[in-house]
Amino acid sequence: MGRHPHPTRREFIKTASAAVAIPYIITSTALGQGDTPPASDRIVMGGIGLGNMGSGDQDAYLGRKDVQYVAVSDVRKGQLDAGKDKADKKYGNKDCQAYGDFRELLARDDIDAVHIATPDHWHAIMVIEACKSGKDVYCQKPETLTLREGPLMIAAARRYGRVVSGGSQRVLEDYREIVDKCWGGELGPIKSINVNVGPLSQMCNLAAEDVPAGMDWEMWLGPAAWAPYNSKRCDGNFGTNGNSWRSYLDYSGGGMTDWGAHHFGGATFAVDVRELQPHEINFHDDNGKQYVELVYPNGITLTHNKPGKENLEVEGTPGEKREAKPVPSYSGEGGIYGDFIECVKTRQKPFRDIELAVNSTAVSHLASAAYRLQRSLKWDSAKQEFPGDAEANRLLDRARREPWQL
Repeated sequence: MGRHPHPTRREFIKTASAAVAIPYIITSTALGQGDTPPASDRIVMGGIGLGNMGSGDQDAYLGRKDVQYVAVSDVRKGQLDAGKDKADKKYGNKDCQAYGDFRELLARDDIDAVHIATPDHWHAIMVIEACKSGKDVYCQKPETLTLREGPLMIAAARRYGRVVSGGSQRVLEDYREIVDKCWGGELGPIKSINVNVGPLSQMCNLAAEDVPAGMDWEMWLGPAAWAPYNSKRCDGNFGTNGNSWRSYLDYSGGGMTDWGAHHFGGATFAVDVRELQPHEINFHDDNGKQYVELVYPNGITLTHNKPGKENLEVEGTPGEKREAKPVPSYSGEGGIYGDFIECVKTRQKPFRDIELAVNSTAVSHLASAAYRLQRSLKWDSAKQEFPGDAEANRLLDRARREPWQL
């Protein structure tokens, strides 16, 4: 997608100010105060999905002086109003616009970037549409609901030249100790790493309840199969025990993808396979204790729930030399949020570039497929398919309701 045929607001201001010779008034807010950049140098942002994580993301970006936060979108009026009020209070005005339909927010030419924190079944569609609309994207983990979505999101980011960052801060911040040991060569050549996380998501058969006032239930469901409203079906709490959308197959991969995005992301980073995907998924059932081994083309194995292994327990080769490598880190200041904003400015790839995020989330999906089928699998990462395996290939994607197709 090329540049818009008409100049953006900031481009117009810069061009016009160079040509105008007569005096005119510019507010101190527009010019910037102290260490606050002028409006022309701030990243203009909006937020889509303002629940638990979305609200936290909004706080992070509102707290940045190099961001101007101008729009919010949510299908729940209470969350929508709260998000608008928060932005308005920050700037002391009523300028933040609120949209029940995210497409109206994406249609604005003055917005540079968006953060997305909806349920997982919306991520791919929204990220791709945001890229098409010329927006850079910070998307909460897990970035994908299915294996097919990942390559489509990567392709959109590359085709439209967008910066797209995944949202797991834990990959670098929580697991730095083990990362440093692996990258520093302390453990020698790495053989394997284990991740303990779960459970898988489940079918949902909750009884129908009345849709509360201010809730656009059809829009919340979006591409997911139609189902009656139930507060537990769409609750955004972080549990996976049946009381949240994270519990259910239509909207999430369960703890396997939700916490898996953190743990598998940390594990693949630690043993330096972020740029790869496994080619073998070996299913084991040892006297009722099921676990999976995911083997990478370079021989490194990532195990899931292997008996006797702790979370992120690494098997190295003590006594053998492994050259130390510098550990990749965030750009800019302010953690993963600052990394995204800095990369929006510089056009560099962020720490959790969408391709790296997709690769780590794919581990969750591949392991889940083996558990659901109760058998081992082969994976062709180049073709993005289980070669010669029609049963497994049916798990690559989900049907979507019109008009929400990919």
